[in-house]
Amino acid sequence: MTDYIDLRVEAGAWTQAHILRLADTALTAVYDRFAISKADWQISLLATDDAGMRKLNRDFRDKDRATNVLSWPAFDLMPKTAGKLPNPDGFDDMVGDIALGYETCRSEAEALGRSFDDHITHLLVHGCLHLIGYDHQNDTDAADMERTETQILASLGVDDPYKEID
Repeated sequence: MTDYIDLRVEAGAWTQAHILRLADTALTAVYDRFAISKADWQISLLATDDAGMRKLNRDFRDKDRATNVLSWPAFDLMPKTAGKLPNPDGFDDMVGDIALGYETCRSEAEALGRSFDDHITHLLVHGCLHLIGYDHQNDTDAADMERTETQILASLGVDDPYKEID
């Protein structure tokens, strides 16, 4: 059941059924990892194109270029000390928003030699971890986030996105 995902397909070559299936799989894996009920987590997901992502990136991050994924947490759950793991607790039902840009995601998947579905699954896990307090602004936190992403993705049969493909 995907009633915990508020999906808006705005642009790009996304199809509602495809992105919803990928989002449900990725987000359920994050929920399972932290033993949180889907009923407790509402996430808004925007599936857009590079033009939409460029506008969002410019408006919210002052970066005038398209990007693959953006996320906006509803609550600041990030630990104040580097190296401390977030505790995804203490929020009401809206965790935050995630946006994905189709063309950038598609070209990255091709350049990395990964399937589009696996790449999107990774980006959804990555975005969701940002919503619950993970970040990669220093080496310690980046290593913790990458390790958590890799473990969650492995539970889905998705290869380590940080490993070089031969």
